[in-house]
Amino acid sequence: MILTKRYELPPRLQEALKKAKKLEWITIAYLITVVVVMYLVMGSSQAMKTAWLEDALGMLPGIAFLIASGIYDRPPSQKFPYGYHRVYSIAYLTGAVALFAMGIFLIIDSSISLIQAEHPTIGSISMAGHTIWLGWLMLVALLYSALPAMILGYKKLPLAKKLHNKILFTDADTQKADYMTAFAAMLGILGVGAGLWWADSVAAIFISFSVIKDGFKNLKNATMSLMDEYPKKVGTKDFDELVEHMEKEVKSWQWVRDAQVRFRESGQVYFGEVYVIAHETLDIESHIQEGMVRLKEFHWKIHDVTICPVAKF
Repeated sequence: MILTKRYELPPRLQEALKKAKKLEWITIAYLITVVVVMYLVMGSSQAMKTAWLEDALGMLPGIAFLIASGIYDRPPSQKFPYGYHRVYSIAYLTGAVALFAMGIFLIIDSSISLIQAEHPTIGSISMAGHTIWLGWLMLVALLYSALPAMILGYKKLPLAKKLHNKILFTDADTQKADYMTAFAAMLGILGVGAGLWWADSVAAIFISFSVIKDGFKNLKNATMSLMDEYPKKVGTKDFDELVEHMEKEVKSWQWVRDAQVRFRESGQVYFGEVYVIAHETLDIESHIQEGMVRLKEFHWKIHDVTICPVAKF
């Protein structure tokens, strides 16, 4: 049995991966404190409960990324001759399913509260001899849940694009936009403070729709990736022009009359085939061997490629 080579990132990307792991550990530690703080002050607010659950769920992508990062570069074996690259795709799908399912649960829970006209109460607490409305503490907690998350998200985005890592990009992009969740929950709390009992449930429903939207988008992308969709650039709907560039590269070889390529994503890297119609040559085997080496050196994403000589397409 032929095994694919063991996967190693270029040195500059190994540094990017180390930095991404460090940021994810920081993110998880930070989110644990957020979950604790939000739980202590959320009271009976539906918006706070929804934001709290979203923050708790927000740890899943980071955890999945760290687990996958410890598995993806294991050496191929007889049982897994292609290696473990798809573990990132599986982690991406797992996170997307969890996010989408939680969004459905949250919107049902919030809608029931609105239909039943549940009036949330936001009480007061005594601190240092002063009575403080609990809503102010909720607002501070929401700011704490949003601002550091935005900073972490912005720091992780360029790393995700460098590494061509979709679960890292999803985590970063979600955190970057976390201010929307906090802003919606803050409006709900202020609405309750102003006597608008329904503002809390409406804010919770808005947050739930945001969770469902992110979950559905990620679920769709993860499924398409596992179905061997044409490779796309991370964070966009655009096809990766690297595939087209490879085809042009092969067609430029002197011994090649015409060529077509077919590639698929496997985690962060690409696997694929190159079909060539060769000019008459007595040494096609050595040309193919040389061509495979050149393609693997063409870009770090090209991990495994097969060159097949054919008479016609």
